[in-house]
Amino acid sequence: MTALLLRDLKLSVRAGGGALIGVLFFMTVVAVIPFGVGPDLNLLSRIGPAIVWIGALLAVLLGLDRLFQAERDDGSLDLMLMHENPLVLTVLVKCLAHWLATCLPLVIASPLLGLFMNMSEAAIGAVMLTLLVGSPALTFIGAAGAAVAVALPRGGLLVSILVLPLAIPVLIFGVSASYAAVEDPAPFLPPFLILIAITLFFAVIGPLAAAVALRHASD
Repeated sequence: MTALLLRDLKLSVRAGGGALIGVLFFMTVVAVIPFGVGPDLNLLSRIGPAIVWIGALLAVLLGLDRLFQAERDDGSLDLMLMHENPLVLTVLVKCLAHWLATCLPLVIASPLLGLFMNMSEAAIGAVMLTLLVGSPALTFIGAAGAAVAVALPRGGLLVSILVLPLAIPVLIFGVSASYAAVEDPAPFLPPFLILIAITLFFAVIGPLAAAVALRHASD
């Protein structure tokens, strides 16, 4: 499992610079918003958490179709299916590698974009914390979508269509918790705990669904 984790991390860096492309796309999406909204710093500060979360969601969707595609192309997917280790555990390790290579750089880059959106220190900290907790759920959901579309020659768009509706609750509670951290009447803890619960739920359901879809695709 450790070898698989290291292999996927190396592939994510070498194969088109997936991690760097995700961060650049994330920064581009957030950076163009002020040009469309205008120079109103108060407005940018209010919508900043939502814009950062939407940018992170789109950046994660960008590389989900490659989660199992390399194994499908070189035939190693069949070896993974026949391996003695449970397929669910293998999928879980690949999800961890995807999160480390794609989502964690977005979390690290979010404070810089928060400053760009004129967000307060509390809002920047809340967005970073909610992204850290909620982004694994996006990876687990994406693993199931990528497994469904792995046998298709052009499954990238299908993965986004499958994943986006399931990712909406993550987006809602991530943004709600971020806003609650800077708005006194709104409690921060309830939406944050719900976000954690969503991540834990998809940590169980996502790899299991992906394993079933991969076995079905190989038949």
